[in-house]
Amino acid sequence: MTQLWPGGPLYDGEGAFPVTTDSVLLADFARVRSSDAVYEPCCGAGLISVLLHARAGGARFFAVELDSAAAAAAERNFAANGLAERVVCGDALDKAAQPPPESCTLAVCNPPYFAAGSGRAAPDETRARQRSEAALDFASLALSAARALRQGGRFAFVHRTERLASLFEALRAARLEPKRLRLVQHRPDSAPSLALCEAVKLAAPGLRAEPALILYDAGGAESAEFRRIYRMEV
Repeated sequence: MTQLWPGGPLYDGEGAFPVTTDSVLLADFARVRSSDAVYEPCCGAGLISVLLHARAGGARFFAVELDSAAAAAAERNFAANGLAERVVCGDALDKAAQPPPESCTLAVCNPPYFAAGSGRAAPDETRARQRSEAALDFASLALSAARALRQGGRFAFVHRTERLASLFEALRAARLEPKRLRLVQHRPDSAPSLALCEAVKLAAPGLRAEPALILYDAGGAESAEFRRIYRMEV
């Protein structure tokens, strides 16, 4: 296992999921409290939950992952970091694999980005599930999150900016109101490529756009916020 930063949590993504920037950014964006019950569908090897636990040690976690190797890695990562919580190897669309209805206060997910039949071809079935909505579309994922969340519960996720219109439509169909939006830019002069979003169950309309997250300066060096998120000053 690798320590993600000095004194930080342990993580092993070998054979499953490596550390990805979008998941790290989402774990920083999500508002997590020590009192939260957190649901992570499509958890991979559990990176987001592990990072949230490092911020709010009292939070409880319920993670679901379809791929058996990734689910086993998530169990190892949970155990190594003291998350005595539940990892289910199953389909996030299967109610039997989901947490009980209205039992959670926060849901987080780094979902497949590409609609079925779009994007470049994946080299294998596992990679295809990670990239494509063929097995799990966002509308179904939003319904899974909404079922698990109680009123006022938050659903935080990361996605591609070009999908925002359809994502917001799916959220509202699931009674999840978009409330926070933060766009991610590679450099100050580049167009945003990722969106960090938070929706709240049964909330009133009203979306707050936060300042863009810029990862690198014009010269290619990591921005101060990137370094903070990655604990590069620790």
